[in-house]
Amino acid sequence: MALPDLHVTSTVLVVLAAPFVGSFLAVVAIRVAEGRGFVGGRSRCPVCHAVLGPTSLIPVASWAWQRGRCRSCRARISPYYPLVELSALALAVWAALAAPVDLVVVSCFLGWSLLAVALIDLRSFRLPDALTLPIAAAGLAVTYVIDPGALAAHVAGCVGGFAAFAGIGWAYERIRNRPGLGLGDAKLLAGAGAWLGWLALPSVVLLAALSGLVVSVAAGRLRVGLASGRPIAFGPHLSLAFWFVWLHGPIPDLWTVVL
Repeated sequence: MALPDLHVTSTVLVVLAAPFVGSFLAVVAIRVAEGRGFVGGRSRCPVCHAVLGPTSLIPVASWAWQRGRCRSCRARISPYYPLVELSALALAVWAALAAPVDLVVVSCFLGWSLLAVALIDLRSFRLPDALTLPIAAAGLAVTYVIDPGALAAHVAGCVGGFAAFAGIGWAYERIRNRPGLGLGDAKLLAGAGAWLGWLALPSVVLLAALSGLVVSVAAGRLRVGLASGRPIAFGPHLSLAFWFVWLHGPIPDLWTVVL
């Protein structure tokens, strides 16, 4: 019997691992948003602080079996946790269906990193360097491995992405006297440039802007949120656009519109 193809095996493994990765990311996002760093000891109930045993840490299944309540104190557990676990699984399946077979594992790790970035930004309105900078470095490393001839375009995308958003953020703050785009967003766009190359950046920015607009309108925040100066986390929209363009490519002929 022939051994199963290595790429197929690795794809199956990352899909199976995805909910457990999501469980880890859900906790990490909370800890980082609260300033506790990536490692903060064993998982505990946020109400009674009881240490969660192995049977309480099975992704999705534990939450469903316990009907969304702590086994010790019966306090309600947020559906945030199974939703993040299912999101990580969805990203892995999406990558398995859309990415070239030899890039599925790499795509999963990119998607999970972007999921972590989005979760942290939603909770704290900041994008930690500990995630955005490694994403950019990994993009250049992956480019060097799979297409060394494109490295210059990806370096240009990394530098140009950062410079573009940093410049916009600086100009906005000078004009409006309040922060607009933060440097975290600039570093995340630099990561997009590192993975995708400079030609793909307009597609990322356009899709992120459209995503943000749609969500703002749907949430009733376009008039209230923007006019009142309440911050809107742009990292999740930028992460989604980055991920989409990585898997499906930039919008065709967008540069002809830009120019």
